[in-house]
Amino acid sequence: MRRLFAAALVGALLAGCAGQPGDARNRPLGPNPSGFVAAEIAFARLAQEKGQWTAFRETSAPDAVMFVPQRVKARDWLKTQKDPAQAVVWQPHAVYVSCDGNVGATTGAWQKGSANGYFSTVWLRDPKSGETRWILDHGDTLAAPREAPDFIESKQASCGSRPGTAVDGGGEGEDRAVGLSPDQTLSWTSVVAPDGARRVTVRLWDGTAMQPVIDDRVAAPAPRP
Repeated sequence: MRRLFAAALVGALLAGCAGQPGDARNRPLGPNPSGFVAAEIAFARLAQEKGQWTAFRETSAPDAVMFVPQRVKARDWLKTQKDPAQAVVWQPHAVYVSCDGNVGATTGAWQKGSANGYFSTVWLRDPKSGETRWILDHGDTLAAPREAPDFIESKQASCGSRPGTAVDGGGEGEDRAVGLSPDQTLSWTSVVAPDGARRVTVRLWDGTAMQPVIDDRVAAPAPRP
């Protein structure tokens, strides 16, 4: 699969170079970390303008997932959700991007009334059209707000030789899923325990190993009385 993707990408680049000047708009887009930040900011703005769950529906990829706390297919779950009167507000603090620029992960802070928390979102970008949609979204509350940085951190995976990808079967009863960018330089793993606890980890290729850049752990929800 990886070889097929690489061959298609190289073929598209060669075709673009050999074509007429007007063909430039059909060439694959280059890496653009700021594009994922712009997508996250537009997502947050849409929530204020059109409603929280409306924004989630309109920006999701077909196979996007959320956690409530168990994993759900986002579009199916969102069909039954009504927009709250007050939408959550959020801001990206950092973005991590695959070498080819087609997968990115954003993380930051959210606020709603007196409540504070954090979020992490994985985004997929169509290399031809540039359309960007989220494929995984999750977050949790925090006792104290996450401090905003002076500048949004941006980090892109190393290019060159590609890593091998180890597969971990996980523990008994766990719901585990692994996502990987087409160039295998960014991965995301989400694990949900039977009690609803979860862990979401994003790793980036640094030229030697897949290094964790986001490692979110959410405790199991308290049992209802």
